[in-house]
Amino acid sequence: MKKNSGSGRGIGARLSRAFLLQATFIGVAAVVGVFVAGVLLERLLIRQALRDEAAHFWAQHSAQPDFPLPHTRNLTGYIDDVPDALRPLRPGYHPWRRDSVDYLVYVSERQGQRLYLTFDGSSVGRLAAYYGLAPLAIVLLVLYLSTWLGFRASRRAVSPVMALARSVRQLDPNAPDPAVFEPDRLPVGADDEVSELSAALSRFAQRINEFMERERHFTRDASHELRSPLTVIQMASDLLLQDTNLGEPERRAVTRIRRSARDMEELTSAFLLLARESETGLPTETVCINDVIASELERVLPLAEGRPVALQLDARCHLSLTAPEKVLSVLLGNLLRNAVAYTDAGRVRVEIHPDAVVIEDTGVGLLAARLHNMDQPFVRGSAAGSGYGVGLTIVRRLSDRFGWPVEFTSQAGVGTRVRVTFHGATATPLEG
Repeated sequence: MKKNSGSGRGIGARLSRAFLLQATFIGVAAVVGVFVAGVLLERLLIRQALRDEAAHFWAQHSAQPDFPLPHTRNLTGYIDDVPDALRPLRPGYHPWRRDSVDYLVYVSERQGQRLYLTFDGSSVGRLAAYYGLAPLAIVLLVLYLSTWLGFRASRRAVSPVMALARSVRQLDPNAPDPAVFEPDRLPVGADDEVSELSAALSRFAQRINEFMERERHFTRDASHELRSPLTVIQMASDLLLQDTNLGEPERRAVTRIRRSARDMEELTSAFLLLARESETGLPTETVCINDVIASELERVLPLAEGRPVALQLDARCHLSLTAPEKVLSVLLGNLLRNAVAYTDAGRVRVEIHPDAVVIEDTGVGLLAARLHNMDQPFVRGSAAGSGYGVGLTIVRRLSDRFGWPVEFTSQAGVGTRVRVTFHGATATPLEG
């Protein structure tokens, strides 16, 4: 949002541009209007006036041969004492320059005589100035004044909205203060709609604070209230498994209980992690991904009991990453458990590359039609698969939050390949 504040796309900037364009168009239209008026004044009005003056003179001259030639400040007529420069001119309109003055000459002919009417062209400019520029200046002054007043009124009308936008831009998302949106903080003269918007934003900020407070209470209480009984279940399961008098069917049942309790503990940890507003508050350190994978492989070993599934690790380097270790454990652990759960026979192979971790299995695989929604909640690749159907959803959400792209490729009946790319990871050669 800070980028937009200086990019000229705000309401105030758009209003300024709109009124500036309006003033520019008015000025250009005025100049063009004066030019057109001058052209029309010369080509239409003055020429028509010269034709009318010549026709009037010839009419009077036919009745009174001694009728005087036109002779005014701007108009002069010649019949006998014609200047030498005008004699070659034929009937019609002609420009003529004399003593640095531009004239418009109209030549008419009757019964072998020619009348030369000369009109002082500089008068056209004076007429355009007197009757065009002066009124135009007054009109432009009124228009620009009204435009400026309209701009000021528009700025005052939108200034409360701009003030709200600044408050939203400066709002702390981790602790929004509802008081900054109180209607009494708006500029004087704010409209009712803007006041309603301000009050709605204040209520919205208050609700965000309430939601965040409930989230903090939930994560704190759930961390204790959910993990404690799961720990009790695991300890009780371990004690039962140590009983030598326990029969094989009962031992298998207790093993399943212990495994389910461990899965629920991991699932609870993942949900609590995702429930946090951001990764702040999680311990961030330089983590060796090799150690995390080795630990998670040990934890998924019980899932492969009783099945011909081999777990393989091919570490081509030591891969280190600055990140919360718990996040890496949840992400990689879910992918490993998913691979083992859907592999009835064969192998689950983990490869550590300089910038990524690849997990391949020879499990049931996925059809192309189901591959695009495999990370949706409660969607399984196979109806016979175990688990809760949310593991890959957790993986996707953690991937999006921390910027670790996850790519799935799968083929039904052949297996699945998952590649997790860790941008910014550091790879070092293996020893010996």
